[in-house]
Amino acid sequence: MTRGSSAYLDAQQRAHIHRWRKSWLWRSELPTWLLMATIYGGWFATLAHWRTLGLWPATLLLILFTCWYLSLQHELIHGHPTRFPRLNQLFGTLPLAVWYPYGLYRDSHLAHHRNHSLTDPDEDPETYYLSPARWARLRPWQRQAIHLRNTFPGRLLLGPLLDIAATLRSLLLAFCRGEGRAIAMWVIHLLLLAGLFLLMARQGFSSLWFVLAVSYPALMLTKVRSFYEHRAAADPLARSVNNEAGWAWRLLFLNLNYHAVHHDLPGLPWYGLRRVYLLWRDDYHQRNRGFRAAGYGEWWRRFSTRPVNVNAHPGWQQDAEHEAPCVTDVRHSPPRHPGAERKAGAAITGGC
Repeated sequence: MTRGSSAYLDAQQRAHIHRWRKSWLWRSELPTWLLMATIYGGWFATLAHWRTLGLWPATLLLILFTCWYLSLQHELIHGHPTRFPRLNQLFGTLPLAVWYPYGLYRDSHLAHHRNHSLTDPDEDPETYYLSPARWARLRPWQRQAIHLRNTFPGRLLLGPLLDIAATLRSLLLAFCRGEGRAIAMWVIHLLLLAGLFLLMARQGFSSLWFVLAVSYPALMLTKVRSFYEHRAAADPLARSVNNEAGWAWRLLFLNLNYHAVHHDLPGLPWYGLRRVYLLWRDDYHQRNRGFRAAGYGEWWRRFSTRPVNVNAHPGWQQDAEHEAPCVTDVRHSPPRHPGAERKAGAAITGGC
């Protein structure tokens, strides 16, 4: 996603953000460089010293660093820390999470950022919605599986497995159809993965253990963030959530919990998302029609047994249920950005 494809709230916000981008910190991208050094250094240091740490402490650290690496890959896709996409790609090509070639993830994710088609099952490659025609063809047990996947624990447990199955299917299709570009990505990915497994073997760390006890749980953690990021809504600006998660989740997910802000301003660096959200919090609450959560515990409380309504896509003329406010609590004080003229009303409460 290019840095120029941004949807600002107004000219005032645009001017503020442009001033911030001229600062040394933002121009240097120092936070992202430090982040890369921390993730790579931590991942490889943990692998090298896993015997000293012990298997279980090392496993937990590798899960965290691998999940963090997936967040870093997302940041690289969106043009950080350099202006050179191929250099950014080099920083994110190592298959530390095992399953997904960086290039395929990049292409899929940039297609997902076409906000006009967000959640559309025919155009958005990352949506959980199904087309009405496909939903109608599902057997009862398949619908039950979808409902289970749409609970919070079901998404964590089944979501990675379904994604892995879809990824392996895409691998087979690429080779069957002779898709040269995709095949090249897979070949590079598999060669690097073989080298990574060889390194693990030399360190005495089981690659099978890594796949089962590190990679899969790391993918489960990413499902916490993506559980209910998007909903079907007639207004594209109301399709992405802002989740007021705690600091640990924000750091692990690089502030992507402020997802509506990210979709409006995809070129904004991770360390700017929270700053922008807090300054214009009520404006974003109005802009996405109350699609806000008070943290990931909100999803657990609401959807630990009840599935979120992400099944057959209702189209763009759906009833008001899909655009109902979705907040029961707030973490942050009202914004006080300079020169603000709009005052948002009291926080809206209700079900979702």
